[in-house]
Amino acid sequence: MWQRVILLAAASLIIVRTALAAEVRVIDGDTLRIGDISHRLYGIDAPEAGQKCAKENGGSWACGKAAISAMEALVLGARSVQCEPQGEDDYGRKLSICFADSVNLNEEMVRLGLAWSFRRYSSMFNELEEEIRSTATGIWQAETQTPWDYRAERWQVAEQEAPNGCAIKGNINRKGEKIYHAPWSPWYDRTKVDESKGQRWFCSEAEATAAGWRAPMWGR
Repeated sequence: MWQRVILLAAASLIIVRTALAAEVRVIDGDTLRIGDISHRLYGIDAPEAGQKCAKENGGSWACGKAAISAMEALVLGARSVQCEPQGEDDYGRKLSICFADSVNLNEEMVRLGLAWSFRRYSSMFNELEEEIRSTATGIWQAETQTPWDYRAERWQVAEQEAPNGCAIKGNINRKGEKIYHAPWSPWYDRTKVDESKGQRWFCSEAEATAAGWRAPMWGR
């Protein structure tokens, strides 16, 4: 009898853990969504999904996709994912230190050479970045564009063609989900805005979020 109770309890624990894992979604290399809450990893900035970085011997590699893949590997197989909010950004996302089991995700992405220390907002990971930079790991194998410069450049180009300079595309997919694409989204160029279907342009991510649109997600 007691053995059966123990087995049932163990099964329940597995179900709870699976449900918790299923609620975690990878948005990009530095952003997670847990349930209905978006967490932007505090103090770091990973390459954007469509961004490429320079190789040591010339050419480029898909550093944005590599950052997403690394985050998926760290998060989606974990028994638990927890985030400790440090504040909130202009888009309503929590600025958080996040852990997959016992791994500090903010720190690990910098350690893997797949994120910069976001020095404009925090010095927390400056020393670790300097250490990893000296090993020429990941983004440090050659001089490459930072994600904040990449975003600024893509926005500058897109706003010249967008209505009133509002360059974010608010799309509604076949499932009725409202998803916005910033100029640095890998789907941006092939996303069309059909205002007759309720789709629209936004001037900022904060405006899109406030109107009920969300960023595209990666992972399961």
